[in-house]
This record gives sequence, structure tokens and C-alpha cells, in this order.
Amino acid sequence: MIDKQLMQKRFSERAKTYDQFANVQKKMAHKLMKHIARPPKTILEIGCGTGYLTKLLHDAYPHAKLTAVDIAPGMIQMAKQRLGDAPITWLCADVEEAPIDEMYDIIISNATFQWFVQPKRTIAKLVNQRNEGGQLLFSTFGNRTFYELHTSFAYALASEHIDEPLRIGPSFPTFSDWLHMHPYARGHERMEVEYFPSVRDFFLSLRHIGATNSTSGRYCQRPSVFKTMMNEYESRFAENGFIRATYHCIWIDIT
Repeated sequence: MIDKQLMQKRFSERAKTYDQFANVQKKMAHKLMKHIARPPKTILEIGCGTGYLTKLLHDAYPHAKLTAVDIAPGMIQMAKQRLGDAPITWLCADVEEAPIDEMYDIIISNATFQWFVQPKRTIAKLVNQRNEGGQLLFSTFGNRTFYELHTSFAYALASEHIDEPLRIGPSFPTFSDWLHMHPYARGHERMEVEYFPSVRDFFLSLRHIGATNSTSGRYCQRPSVFKTMMNEYESRFAENGFIRATYHCIWIDIT
């Protein structure tokens, strides 16, 4: 299960380096913009992060009333710097727990819902906060995200004769799971691939965006397992001197 306090701490700490390494997340944000059904007058953005999507929204709909929420105060601070004196309402809150009193034409979120503890319940809550004809639109990650890493880790556990159900990082829902979280959900998926000089560089990029392990419970810390995992990763998933990392990108639209 996601540890929200740990997640909040890590994303706040990495707010200054997030934009430099969040290449896939930026692509997802631009694709989200293309799926906005009609110009909104009121917008709620969930998980605004450093304000990348926030700025896209403000530039596209400068007269809309825009409220941006994030759980990490460090991210809010960076977003405020990006948007300057734009008339945006900023809220530092966990949208899964905080009450939402207003209604919106569009509720939108980029690369955030995968961190929810109860996504189905939260989606139902957000759907109820749309104005008539409103839209809930979000991007997230699916179960095949970093399958190279998870495959290599499973091999390392087997090599060390560790028979416990351990993972490295959280487990995300499948595309079908996301679609079944609401009866009117529709969407599409796509794989995005990034390349890194080594597994260490890949891990460093995750650290710089705050997306390192934020789960509670047991996880494996044996150095031998991680050494085997890294060797397996670099031998099985190398292409032209670089290792690949796959992001399972998902877009969901509820209208």
C-alpha cells in the first residue's frame, strides 16, 4: 500500500529536479489537453506537481477559474513560481481525504491517480463534483510500467531462492482495471520507452522525480539480490549500449 506521508516527503524533496527528468509525464500532459471536450469555465486540477499541466491549462483557458491541488508542499511552491501572478487557487491537500465543495466543468489530472490508495472510491467522488456535461479526464500508469525492472527483480529473487511475494515499488492497476472503475469510463493506452546509460542512471532519474519506493510493508534489501537484478536488467534489456525502461501510459475520460 502507498505510504502517503512518505510519498509527500519524497515529492516535496524532489520538486526542484522533477521537470528535468519527467519527460514521459510531459508528453502525457500534452495528450490530455487534446482530449478536453469543450472550453471549461471552472477547472480542478489534481496532482498539479510543478505546474506543467497547470500552465498549459491557464494558457489555453486564461479566463477559467482554475484550482490546483497537490499533496506535496514543495511541488506547490514550484508551481507557484512557474505560474507567477496568475489568478490560480492553490491547495495543498490529499484529494482522497479532503472534502470537495465546489462543482467543476472539468476535473483533470496528469500522472497522479496511480498513487491513490482507493482509486475507485475517489473516482466516484470526483465524478459527483462535475457540473452537468462536465468531464473527469486523467492520465495514469498501468501494470506494465517498468516491466523490465520487475522481470529482472523476479529473476533475482528466484536466483537467491527467495520464495516470498516481494516487489520493487508499487503495483499499478491494469488498463482493464482502470476502465472498470467507473461504468462510463473510456480510454486508451500506449507504451512510452526511455533509454538510460545504465540501471543506476534509471534509478537516479526516478529519485530525481520523487518516484522511488513509497510503499509500506516489507521489501527486499539484500545487496546480492539487487546486484543480480541489475546484471539481469543490463544483459536482457540493453539496446545499443543503453537499457530501456517502459512506461505503460493510460488516459481515461469520463463524460
